[in-house]
Amino acid sequence: MNSANKKGICLRCSFFVTKIAIFAYNFALYDIINIMRKQKYKKKYSFILPFCITLTFVTLAGLFMVFSYLWVVEDTAAKPGTGKKTLVKEDIINIDNVKKHEEKKPQDADDMEKTENAENTDSAQGIEQALEENVFVKEAASKDEVTITFAGDILFDANFAIMVSLLQRGGDISRGITPEVMEEMKSADIMMLNNEFPYSDRGEPTPDKAFTFRAKPSTVSYLGELGVDIVSLANNHAYDHGEEAFLDTLQTLKDAGIHYVGAGVNAEEAERPVYYIINDMKIAFVSATQIERNETPDTKEATESTPGVFRCWNGEKLIQTVKETKENSDFVIVYVHWGTENQAETDWAQENQARELVEAGADLIVGDHPHCLQRIEIIKGVPVFYSLGNFWFNSRDIDTGLLKATISEGKLESCQFIPCLQSNCTTTLLVGEEKERVLEWMREQSEDVKIDSEGYIGL
Repeated sequence: MNSANKKGICLRCSFFVTKIAIFAYNFALYDIINIMRKQKYKKKYSFILPFCITLTFVTLAGLFMVFSYLWVVEDTAAKPGTGKKTLVKEDIINIDNVKKHEEKKPQDADDMEKTENAENTDSAQGIEQALEENVFVKEAASKDEVTITFAGDILFDANFAIMVSLLQRGGDISRGITPEVMEEMKSADIMMLNNEFPYSDRGEPTPDKAFTFRAKPSTVSYLGELGVDIVSLANNHAYDHGEEAFLDTLQTLKDAGIHYVGAGVNAEEAERPVYYIINDMKIAFVSATQIERNETPDTKEATESTPGVFRCWNGEKLIQTVKETKENSDFVIVYVHWGTENQAETDWAQENQARELVEAGADLIVGDHPHCLQRIEIIKGVPVFYSLGNFWFNSRDIDTGLLKATISEGKLESCQFIPCLQSNCTTTLLVGEEKERVLEWMREQSEDVKIDSEGYIGL
């Protein structure tokens, strides 16, 4: 019996007992007045019986209501989230677990499924609302903190050196991104990177564009093997093979259980943050792209009725989105595609927008697109990693790295830059002198920012 039925029974029974108590009370009062009026002193104790009856029923009514209340409360506490109330942190259903449960469901479980559906109407409504609002539940490895790891650009296009090399090695992603690096990625509570290409077998390359990318939809499985939870699609290659391939990308990621941000079937979806409820915190991810920096980009901007990416060359919409997101989140992360390709120096557009984002409420800013590392800056206590560079993208020998952020009680506890190297189409974890070399370069580029020997940033 659910709590709603219990409440109905309790109310009806309480009303019935109370009604008897009131009747007994009226009877006793009438008898007492009658005795006093008629001066029937011989029967001066005749009111005792109705008085006792009244007292008994009033007491029973009170006790019944107390026990009824406890009964209902106990049932509700035992089954949290079953009431019809506003979706809050504790009530959001772990959609990932629901999908896994459906995949593992035995074939002879039809009757069980019908029963579960009948008993969990509110749960189904919770799933729909969570999907609509891009809110997902995750469990952290520690109850005290949440670790979020970021990487830069990644590419799975079989027509380019990085994937050609992997396929020649048997197609095992650990032959392109070493197990040590993968372990850093998979150990994070949330892992994010930039998905710099569409997944599709359809569409035509954008005319006159120097580089156009496209990967087989099956390669999305590599993201799962790397421990990736969320990708940014706000970049200048997501639309390389037109609308068909772009829409295929959205569906492919959905089917794989990988969340995306910065793109969508319309502006509403493209600009919508992704939220994770984890360790009783609501952590938001917002993503947008400054590239291409012109009014008629090859990479289409999402509109009210057409698909595309969230563009922020004119940053007003991004600033407004961050402000609104900050109002209902504990921690806001902004992942931005900006800067000048192959240039280690930051440019004015990055620097100006970084300050605007901090003023709007960003708690951490992570950038990519230049294909190389750029400096770190602390703006009013907010770390800005202007570019994480290529992560696993091409055949060039280039320094790269992972960013690991630790969050506790809605505050950034630590930031660690983990140096890596992309070389010979393989990304490896750096140690010893090579690790120190990259950290020293970051120190030289990042004025007034302290970076210790393990890559931890002074906040």
